Amino acid sequence: MHDPKRSLFDQAREDLATARRRDPAARSSAEVALLYPGVHALWAHRAAHKLWHRGHRFAARALAQIARSATGIEIHPAAKIGQRFFIDHGMGVVIGETAEVGDDVLMFHGVTLGGVSMNPGKRHPTIGSDVQIGAGAKVLGPVTVEDGAKIGANAVLVKNLPQGHVAVGVPSRARDPRTDPELMLDPTIYI
Repeated sequence: MHDPKRSLFDQAREDLATARRRDPAARSSAEVALLYPGVHALWAHRAAHKLWHRGHRFAARALAQIARSATGIEIHPAAKIGQRFFIDHGMGVVIGETAEVGDDVLMFHGVTLGGVSMNPGKRHPTIGSDVQIGAGAKVLGPVTVEDGAKIGANAVLVKNLPQGHVAVGVPSRARDPRTDPELMLDPTIYI
């Protein structure tokens, strides 16, 4: 998870390197720094997250809303985001208040990490490390997506997803790409 002792400069440099590594269309760090809304949303989230935990909740929410207006990506200031997180394209991403996202997560546009309850407490997903979440996927409720799992495009996940499994469909179901013949032949799933 995020290391609060690292300087903002070191974090920003790592974010730029992550975007360049994850996106083959990224041509330079300057291009990423100036033109990538996922990176801008992440930088705004870090500032809003600090404000939130220092008790400046209105200011944190205001900053998050400004970032949402500018990027099309809404990340609640209380959400916990790990290192080397990359949102590709980004438009329409929503990450709820009690969501937790591990390290080295790749997320595409239109993803929702949302709640299904209006009750206080843990309402949003916990995403492990090395997880990939496809475009338009919805991960709803206090479910856990374990390390190394993948969620297919437009899947709706409402149950826990085991390590190394792939969630597909509406509602999605967990499938093991090492033993599922259909997934073994899918060139878009890398084991």
